[in-house]
Amino acid sequence: MSKTIFITGAGTGLGKGTALGLAKKGHHVIAAVEIMAQITSLREEAEAAGVNLEVIKLDITNKRDQELVADYDYDIFVANAAIGEGGPIAEIPVDRVRDIFETNVFSTLENAQIAAKKFVEKGRGKIIFLSSIAGIVGMPYLAAYASTKHAIEAIAKAMKAELEEFNVQVATINPGPYETGFNDRMFEEKWKWYDPKKNFTPEKSIGEMEQILDSQFDPDDMIAKMVEVVEADHHAFRTAYPQEAEDQMKQEEQKNWDARI
Repeated sequence: MSKTIFITGAGTGLGKGTALGLAKKGHHVIAAVEIMAQITSLREEAEAAGVNLEVIKLDITNKRDQELVADYDYDIFVANAAIGEGGPIAEIPVDRVRDIFETNVFSTLENAQIAAKKFVEKGRGKIIFLSSIAGIVGMPYLAAYASTKHAIEAIAKAMKAELEEFNVQVATINPGPYETGFNDRMFEEKWKWYDPKKNFTPEKSIGEMEQILDSQFDPDDMIAKMVEVVEADHHAFRTAYPQEAEDQMKQEEQKNWDARI
């Protein structure tokens, strides 16, 4: 059965692929992109793929843009838009962390609240938060990003419990490291402030963590999984993918109980 799906952050990466994938399955997709320039390119990709895609400009941090979340009618809301930054949490300028929280947590919650109110009034609906393996696994030099996804995990769990009585579903999708360019950009961001001659964290230590960029997964696999989950009527509260990511998340939670300092 065809559904109407509103997805944020559809201008790039997994969000774009999922929007196109859902449209190919016959769903009406409202693909929200951050900047005007992304509208034309996404529309061209949709046309080349032979699918209908409703593309709109929606910066999730912009209060005027957020009104669009209330204006449209849809069955599923996918809170996908996010930003990130790598670097040592003991040294990263806190204003940079604050900016990441503004997008990934506060603005994401503002949008989700609008969708939640619409769904409660309708008596049905589904909200999916794009979390991450980093929502559970606290990785060195990724704490600024990971902490926002830890927050999203808590928000999603609470919202799921609170909205069940209104017949509104809430879930998370937790991708592992996929080669969309997002992870590469996160590590590049640190060069805007990090100076190995001034900061105490050795560049070598950060570089060892950056080696994960060499073993990223094919995003097409994750996009297929996201399409499967988003359109499904019933599925797990948390979908971690691939299996290695799920295993690592489960091991991390156990490791924290066993850890000593």
